[in-house]
Formats: sequence, C-alpha cells, structure tokens
Amino acid sequence: MTTDAPRRDADAKAVILMLLLTLMWGFNQIAIKLAAPGVSLVMQACLRSAIAAVMVFLWARLVREPLFDRDGTLWPGLAAGLLFAAEFAFIHAGLAHTTASRMIVFVYLAPCLTAFGLAMLVPGERLTRLQWSGVLIAFTGILVAFGERAATDTLLGDFLGVLGALMWALTTILIRATRLSSTRPSKTLFYQVGLAGAILPLVSWVMGEPGIVRLDGVTVASIAYQGVLVAFGSYLAWFWLLTRYRAAQLAVFSFLAPLFGVAFGVLLLGDPISPAFAAAAVLVGAGIALVNLPARTRARATEA
Repeated sequence: MTTDAPRRDADAKAVILMLLLTLMWGFNQIAIKLAAPGVSLVMQACLRSAIAAVMVFLWARLVREPLFDRDGTLWPGLAAGLLFAAEFAFIHAGLAHTTASRMIVFVYLAPCLTAFGLAMLVPGERLTRLQWSGVLIAFTGILVAFGERAATDTLLGDFLGVLGALMWALTTILIRATRLSSTRPSKTLFYQVGLAGAILPLVSWVMGEPGIVRLDGVTVASIAYQGVLVAFGSYLAWFWLLTRYRAAQLAVFSFLAPLFGVAFGVLLLGDPISPAFAAAAVLVGAGIALVNLPARTRARATEA
C-alpha cells in the first residue's frame, strides 16, 4: 500500500522531471501520426498498452511488488481498465480526422473535467471561485476551437478528442474515489494497460483497420516511444513524483503539454494553426493552470 507521508514542495529535481514529462506527453500525438503509415491508429494504442503491460509486469517482479494479490481493487480496477481503453480508442481513432496539434488541446481538457467531477462527487474536493474560473476559461477555449471555420473538416476528430478527455477524467475520478487510491501505482497502471492491450485489438478489428502494414525504423521507434517511454516510463515517473511532492504543484505543469504538442505539430508535421486556434490553446492552458494552482496561491488570490 502507499503511505500517507507528508509531501514536500517541488524542488529543482521535480521541476526538471515535470518539464521532461510534459515534453514527452506533448510529443506523443506526433509520434502516433508518424507511425500511422506503418501501423493503423487504434492498433498502435493496442501495441503501446501491451508493451507497457509487459514492462509493468517485469518491473513489479524486479522490485517484488505483487500484482495479483487480493486487495479489494478488482472491480474498480477492471472499470479503470475499460475507461482507459475507451480513452485511447477515442484519441487514436480521432487522429484519423484531425491534426495532432488540435487533438492534444482537446485531450488536455481532462484536468478541468477531473476537477469538476471530483468537486461534484468526492467530499473535500470543492473548487474555489478561482478554480471555477479556470474551468470556465478552459471550456471557453474549447468553444473557440470548435467555433472557428477551419474546424469544419476536423469536427469528428475534435469531438473524439473531447470524448477521450472525458474518459481520462472519469478514470482519474474513479481511482480517486475507490480503493485504487490506496493501492500500489504499478498495480493501478497494470489494470489499465493490461485491459487496454486485451480490448483494443478487437476495437481495431471492428473498425476494419489494416493493423500492422509495415515496420520501418520510424514506425518501430514511434511504437517503442509510446509503449516504453510514455505508457510505462513516464506514468511510473509521474506516480513516483506524486508519492513525494505536493500534487497541486505538479499538476500545474500539465498545461505545458498541449502547448508543447501544438509547437511540435506545427514544427514537425506542418499542422496549420489559425489565430483563433492559437488563442483557444492558450485559454485551455490558462484554465488548467488556474484549476491546479497550489492551495497557498489560491488563498492569497482569494484574499486579494
């Protein structure tokens, strides 16, 4: 079980690691697009999850953490795995209909949806007025992104991105509100990537995807990046940070991921970006930042 030891303020090591993680998360949508000619999109989600599941299993064996003990997390764990699979089915399928830059902005609506859901369902998770303003600003950004004329051709993909964000938020709320919040991070992650790796091949087949078409250097590197570095390494690093540092101070960095993602998409994939969408990305990032302001900062802002 995880401990309830006091968390400390973020230091230089935490800041550097969070910057690295948000860079990795921001690049993930670009990696998916790069591998698309070799492996169909939802099949990529299957492969990344299966790779991560194997990595988590080996990691647990190495550090001698049991993954199959009876601790009352089976049913919420299975539910978390289903939501996780749905999240990446929506995200990867949506990338066939929208750009990587647009997708990551819609996906990172999740922190605000999470805060809203926790405030509604979990005692002690109420939002301050400043946090509610952050939720409103983020939703305004999404409305701006959907409302621009250039979004007509990407409407389906954008909508699937929002559904992916909703699944991500529901997964987080489920973990926070059930016994999964007190179990080992490796076990929680194993539920998610293990079930996704088992379900997503069926989703890919139902969608009529061609699956693995060819495996060149770029495709293999992209799949390895998604499975080993992002789905396994970055998630475990994130859980490690949460056991040592204050969660609110770490979460504020999440608004950098969509900004990095937009920058990578424009620079590496040539994604078009209109002034309206750039403004929408900034609004979403600002909303996430306000929702995740550390408690002491929120208190000072409220008192001002």
